[in-house]
Amino acid sequence: MTTRKTFRLRLPSQTLTLGKRTLLMGVLNLTPDSFSDGGKFLAVPKAVQRALEIERAGADMLDVGGESTRPGAAEVPAAEELRRVLAVLEALRGRLRIPISIDTRKSLVAEIAVGAGAQIINDVSGLMHDSKIGEVAARHSVPIILMHMRGEPRTMQKMPFARNVISDVIGGLRRSITLARNAGVAKSQIIVDPGIGFGKSQEQNYQLIRNLPEIARLGYPLLVGTSRKGFLAAALVERGKPAPPEARIFGTAGSVAASILGGAHIVRVHDVAEMRQVATVTDYLLNS
Repeated sequence: MTTRKTFRLRLPSQTLTLGKRTLLMGVLNLTPDSFSDGGKFLAVPKAVQRALEIERAGADMLDVGGESTRPGAAEVPAAEELRRVLAVLEALRGRLRIPISIDTRKSLVAEIAVGAGAQIINDVSGLMHDSKIGEVAARHSVPIILMHMRGEPRTMQKMPFARNVISDVIGGLRRSITLARNAGVAKSQIIVDPGIGFGKSQEQNYQLIRNLPEIARLGYPLLVGTSRKGFLAAALVERGKPAPPEARIFGTAGSVAASILGGAHIVRVHDVAEMRQVATVTDYLLNS
């Protein structure tokens, strides 16, 4: 177990304290091809209903995305990404009490989404795809999540994996942090994410979870997303086959608990009510 440092994150509507308890980021994919729940919430009424369900289940923030970044996914044009997310953001304005994070790699989408009510930017490329996202975050004084991804979604699981995944992730996050700081983002507004499943082998994902305290030494709040991901399937075999995403909830629970004990301030999850229990008990263990 590790002792989490406490941080204060300034949003336009409120200030979040990170570290006293684990915050849950609920996932809302507005995509037809996400690995776990693609196509379920394409209609605006269904997306709004799901967002409100996520809030009621105990999420502290909502992560909305209009582009799948699963392994093998092709890039979506900004206009299509905006078509998927903008109507939902506008429909949620004034109805959702928890802050919304926009999951995007594009500065145009980030700019318009923040104007429509998003208060956090979640860039899975760590500013490597479009460095101007850092300028958007700085201009609007919103926090930014910088995730490590080795390569691009379309090819990231086909290219050679890093020889030393810990060094690769820490070095990549340092480059992303430098880009953000050079764009004017305050140090206190940066969150880092090791990018579980993004250009890593199955074993490397477990290595990252075991070594989260090393990544925490960068001095930034830590977000970890393991929910339903493919690396869990290797350990969860049903009738001789890897467990499908919807059957990985208990595997997710184990990885969420391990992430919290390793120093995660925020966990990104699909199954909010269940992971709320996991986080509450793990926090109790961590703080007792």
